[in-house]
Amino acid sequence: MPPRPPREPRRPRYRTGSPDLDAAVAELVQRAGADANADLVFELIVSALRLSQDRADRGDLKLANAAVKEMRNAFHVFAPYRAERKVAIFGSARTQPDDPLYDQTRRFAAAMADHDWMVITGAGPGIMEAGIEGAGPDNSFGVSIQLPFEAATSQFIEGDPKLVNFRYFFTRKLEFVKESHGFVLLPGGFGTMDEAFELLTLLQTGKTNPAPIVLLDVPGGTYWTTWLDFVARDLIGRGYAGEGDLDLMRITDDIDTAVDEILGFYSNYHSQRYVAGNLVLRMQHAPGDERLRALSEEFADIIVQGTIERIEATAAERGDDDHVDLERVSLRFDRHGYSRLRQLIDRLNDR
Repeated sequence: MPPRPPREPRRPRYRTGSPDLDAAVAELVQRAGADANADLVFELIVSALRLSQDRADRGDLKLANAAVKEMRNAFHVFAPYRAERKVAIFGSARTQPDDPLYDQTRRFAAAMADHDWMVITGAGPGIMEAGIEGAGPDNSFGVSIQLPFEAATSQFIEGDPKLVNFRYFFTRKLEFVKESHGFVLLPGGFGTMDEAFELLTLLQTGKTNPAPIVLLDVPGGTYWTTWLDFVARDLIGRGYAGEGDLDLMRITDDIDTAVDEILGFYSNYHSQRYVAGNLVLRMQHAPGDERLRALSEEFADIIVQGTIERIEATAAERGDDDHVDLERVSLRFDRHGYSRLRQLIDRLNDR
């Protein structure tokens, strides 16, 4: 493979409006040694300065300041573990240790840890504590929310450097979604419902990368099947969602099925990236020509033009050293049929 060409410095596109102030910001960025991503660091500083120029009130500034600080700290905590696969576990903080749901969660987390996956929970009691107990503190992250009416931190992760505290739900949710490669939801209250619908919305609209979602109950449990009745009757039945959107999730009461759903999603498929308007799907082994022709016909409804083609790593990917060792296919995706895209990924996994 030819060596990567040196990346040209990127010029910031977002500026203060004052050439003198822009020059001062550029000098500050240079002095800070932010060479690799100097353009983005420049624009972050410009955003702060423009808030001041806009005469943003103190409350707005406090919100923006706290959010950026929370994200910076979370990025720092997760950075050493970016290569590790992680599954987020959601569910009620009110689940008691003697509840079968607690044991179901604990055993699921332990099974994922046995497959070298890490878990991310909300670090609180109930389902969150069960996930940390099952996976073990060494394999667990906690993203805690500051609430006045619930215990702040599970005994299993208190004081752990992989514990991140958040003031805002929106920054906490961002980190959950950003760092997780799969999601498992156990029964819970308003928060669990919020997380379930937000995850499905993000996947349905392509605002996050494709990922497996498992809705897990205990044998004989009716929480998710009752929820599905509502979704089928009042959302899909009224045209507020599509029948294919059900392919974005898997409902089960079996731990082995839940584990297989998460692991199976990555049995061949690895990741995706848009390059020059084309969707590039990276995987361990790309299909042969005959299989690609069949897939192109099967998924013609989400291909704007052309077919699904096997390609080499693009120049943009080589420039970023972005998984250039993997095989890949490319298609002109319509950026609408995300449930069909999930089906395509399943076909690439031979599922």
